[in-house]
Amino acid sequence: MNWALAHRIASIAAIQAHRDLGIDRTQYVHVHRALGAADVIGMAQPMPRLFGVYVCPADNGPAVLLNASLNAITQRHTAAHELGHHRLGHRTAADEEIDPALRWGNGNWPEEEKTAEAFAAWFLMPLPAVRAALERICVGRPSRPEHAYRVARELGTSYAGTVRHLVNLRLLDAGRAGQWAKIPPASLRSALAGGASLPAQAQVHMITASSEGQTVYADAGDVLVLHLESAFFDVLSKGLEPWTCDGSTPLASAVVTDELPPGEKGLVEVAAPPYSHPLRLTVVREAPRFGVDETWPA
Repeated sequence: MNWALAHRIASIAAIQAHRDLGIDRTQYVHVHRALGAADVIGMAQPMPRLFGVYVCPADNGPAVLLNASLNAITQRHTAAHELGHHRLGHRTAADEEIDPALRWGNGNWPEEEKTAEAFAAWFLMPLPAVRAALERICVGRPSRPEHAYRVARELGTSYAGTVRHLVNLRLLDAGRAGQWAKIPPASLRSALAGGASLPAQAQVHMITASSEGQTVYADAGDVLVLHLESAFFDVLSKGLEPWTCDGSTPLASAVVTDELPPGEKGLVEVAAPPYSHPLRLTVVREAPRFGVDETWPA
């Protein structure tokens, strides 16, 4: 089976899963919530050399075991990959901890791994959600790598995986995707933060006029940056603090802290002079899961 066929199979399976599990295909996909809706037991523990494990019904499943040492973005992808095994009727599988970006296109992938990997992309990045994000970000098709990075932040996916999937969705040509994939995400993060030096794992979330009423899914250490002239954060609830790269230079930026519990919401209000009312948005802490699914925030 080649990757094109794997994606055709996976795209249909993902649409069916969205329908069966009651998922809004225009928004951020809550994959851990989807596991629960699919009656799949979810667990997360540190696991050397493994991304995750799927246990099929024939082996006393269905259940998934995720590596709790992964960051939230990689763990979300792994959860979607394991859900793909379940929805596609696969056997029990243990997925090694090797960066998929390094293995992408490798013809040695087993067929079930190809379709589960493709399922993860289609499940987390449905076309309506990608189109809605692009409309907010660039009023249409992506023309710069920063656009792909911002789509990834809205959907809780990796930059490399998002670039690849934009090709699958026919929203980006393969040649340009190949060029963009070579750009280190760290350079994109720094550029979006005005050249600031950021912690290694920090993601950057752009706040613009189109952020009004939106929900930002971010983990501790992530930075919110205002891209509105003369705007400033008027209200930052507990767990959100003003942030500067050197501790002294004032920037229109804020950081998510550990004081915002996983799954909890933080309120943000932005004062922007051209607008008569403040822009309001919500930040939800999306942290890696640990333990059993009863303890995971929805």
